[in-house]
Amino acid sequence: MSSLTYDLVLAGLAVGSAAALTGIGLIVTYRATGVLNLAHGAVAMVCAYVLRNLVVEWGWPLPLAACVTLLLVAPGIGLVLDRAVFRPAAVLGPDPATTLVASIGVFVLLVGGAALVWGTGARADAPVLLGDDPWAQLATVVLVAVAVGAVTRWTGPGRDLRAVVDDRELAALGGIDADRVAAAGWAFGSFTAGLTGVLLAPYVRLDPYGLPLLVVEVIAVAVAARMRSLPVAVGTALAVGVAQAQLTRFHPEGWAGPLVQAVATNLFVVALLVAALVLPGVGARDALPRASTAGARVPPGLWVAAGVLFLLPLGLAGDDLRTAVQVPALAVILLSLVVVTGRGGQIALGQAAYAGLGALFTALLAAGRFPGLPRLAEPAALLAAVVLVAPLGLLTGWPAIRRHGLALALATLAVGVAVSRFVFAQPYATAGLVLSRPAGLASDRAYYAVELAVLAGALLLVAALRRGRTGRALAALRDHEAGAGAAGVRVPALKLLAFVAGAALAALGGGLLGMGVQAFDPAAYDPVRGLLWFAAVLVLGADSLLSPLVAAALLVGLDAGARGGAAAAVIGLLAAFTARVPPLASLLPSSPGPLRPRRTGPGRPAAAPVPAAPHPPAPPATGPAPHPAPPATGPAPHPAPPAPPARGLEALGVTLRYGEFTALDRVDLLVAPGRVTALVGPNGAGKSSLFHCLAGTARPSAGRVRLDGTDITGRPAHARTRLGVARTFQEPAVFPSLSVEDNVRVGGEQGRVRDDPYAVERALRLLGLTGVRHLPAGGLATGTLRRVDVARAVAGRPHTLLLDEPAAGLDAAETAALARVLKALAADGTAVLVVEHDPDLVADVADTVHVMEAGRIVS
Repeated sequence: MSSLTYDLVLAGLAVGSAAALTGIGLIVTYRATGVLNLAHGAVAMVCAYVLRNLVVEWGWPLPLAACVTLLLVAPGIGLVLDRAVFRPAAVLGPDPATTLVASIGVFVLLVGGAALVWGTGARADAPVLLGDDPWAQLATVVLVAVAVGAVTRWTGPGRDLRAVVDDRELAALGGIDADRVAAAGWAFGSFTAGLTGVLLAPYVRLDPYGLPLLVVEVIAVAVAARMRSLPVAVGTALAVGVAQAQLTRFHPEGWAGPLVQAVATNLFVVALLVAALVLPGVGARDALPRASTAGARVPPGLWVAAGVLFLLPLGLAGDDLRTAVQVPALAVILLSLVVVTGRGGQIALGQAAYAGLGALFTALLAAGRFPGLPRLAEPAALLAAVVLVAPLGLLTGWPAIRRHGLALALATLAVGVAVSRFVFAQPYATAGLVLSRPAGLASDRAYYAVELAVLAGALLLVAALRRGRTGRALAALRDHEAGAGAAGVRVPALKLLAFVAGAALAALGGGLLGMGVQAFDPAAYDPVRGLLWFAAVLVLGADSLLSPLVAAALLVGLDAGARGGAAAAVIGLLAAFTARVPPLASLLPSSPGPLRPRRTGPGRPAAAPVPAAPHPPAPPATGPAPHPAPPATGPAPHPAPPAPPARGLEALGVTLRYGEFTALDRVDLLVAPGRVTALVGPNGAGKSSLFHCLAGTARPSAGRVRLDGTDITGRPAHARTRLGVARTFQEPAVFPSLSVEDNVRVGGEQGRVRDDPYAVERALRLLGLTGVRHLPAGGLATGTLRRVDVARAVAGRPHTLLLDEPAAGLDAAETAALARVLKALAADGTAVLVVEHDPDLVADVADTVHVMEAGRIVS
């Protein structure tokens, strides 16, 4: 081995060792607590500052300072985080939403706090703990990994840890103190974070932003290990570190040179992209809080006050509005998070990348440096930049189709980090760029007035997107993605729409911000900014149009009027305690009860009485009326769809396997129109698996599913709903931020028969929901929620209705009313399949009963 190769291997081992420590700490914390600690890098940065302060500022001996930092300060930070931040979140329930936002809040809080305490300048005098010998660092990593593995495998605490990982509630019932295990996990994870920080600080830029972001990049090694395997994490970290060092040997000529150089210094970013976008996702559960601010209305007086405050700089300030011009532009950027996160319920940690691309493309187009396009005037350059950046929203939108929760958080963060490292930080993209304002807007006052007009237009556009059919579909997607798909919402297309619209808004705001300050500053759009913006919108109320205005004013005003980092500290503090502090917009009054009649045409209220459906059986006086009486005047009723062929929904040889386990074994089933078919059997018999194959939420390993002779095996759930296969869920799939009426309206707008002006009223009356139509669906009794779930499915006039344990949680009167509804639906020609454990209900309504055992229909 040549001397150069050997030296590069040693350098790579040094970097890889620090990355391996990060992976070990993240995995132990995740396995003990279920939290992917995005604040790991911020803890590393704080510990590096503490060690430097003790040694350089106070003159402590390095060994003593290292012991205090690593054995007291670092674990102490972990214990404080456990006790003050994450344990209260765990008490509220194992909701990944709260822990995700809290970990981001801790990251932002520690970064802002470090900036306030130590300043934002880089420090080059961090003490070297283990010398320059990479073998010592590698030995430390191996020792830590072996110790963790030994403790986990062969000791009592290790067995407790494995038990908590497998089933926290069962472990607690077995006498294991899960809180003690979690506290130990946090203490050890923070210790490894501190060790990572003090090892890296002498070789990288020690400042409140650089080191935390560097550690965020090496999260890739923990994700590659599926947050479980320490040997895989260590091996991946060392391999990437050595490969990154070896790449520095290559210096190709031409266009490839800068690219190879960028990869050689950012290979961990490439690994993060691959881990986040290609490898199986980590933590597939949804990870955003159900919108507690969705029903809040901003009183007109607050809008007037906000308008006056935004206009004050024009009347009271002088000609120098260099700070004020940043506020409307930042508000437009934050509006993009209202669309993607607040309304669409999708995690978006990379919006800073799209804002930066908007500023960069505007500058390149105005300078005539954008490849293939001529030089444009500044307004045209800004509009063109928005058009160019909007499709790039697919970079995060496409992964969002199949990823949720922490996996989506990592994917959006990875995109933001990659754009920052490979575009904004590269001289080939940004060298010599300046941004000028449009002609006639050179003064701050004129430019600020134009910004306010653009902000007002953006607010109106987002308000329009939040209303109507698209707004309800987005709210359904946010509240319950599976339920939205079952209602017929085109979930993939809607996610792409949210991310593309969000990218366009962020690009518009980024371009405005760049022209306002008349410079392209890559630091203004780094990933830490993206985390700060996300946290700011979340803590203020992600679905409120007022939140971006308040957040922009706070973020700009705090940092302008105080030492840098004040805004991050305040926002981070609120986000860290998100389990205890609700979004501030939740303090606003809720929407009023009665809603105005919706009009389907000139002079035609949609809530008018509806025509009678064919052949309804007369229900008892105490039950819900299946069909309302026809109106005396008004438009002709919507014609009923033609009667379907008698073939119905069929499962033909359906087999479903999960690895070696066979859940369904060549099942044949016919759900015939005009009949109620029941499916019964013990738990684990395969009833739910067959139900999912019929509904489209599971794809059979073999066999076919047909609807009236048409093969629909490959159709997703929302497509089957639009073909007429509607379903309900064991746990009612309602949209809590919408009213009962709007829940039902989503089904009517997205189902098989759409735009029927009487569909909603018909379904509400059929299920006896007219008295609660204006109430928010969240918080209603179980029986009412089940009726809402059925009404949503019925509103789309389905061909086949699949009901998954519809009587669970209902009392005798509610069950009897449900039976009458099912009989009425079958009498109207609907094919009904009921998966149910209530034998009385099955005996009352079923025309055909099938019994399942061990994945087969036995009778």
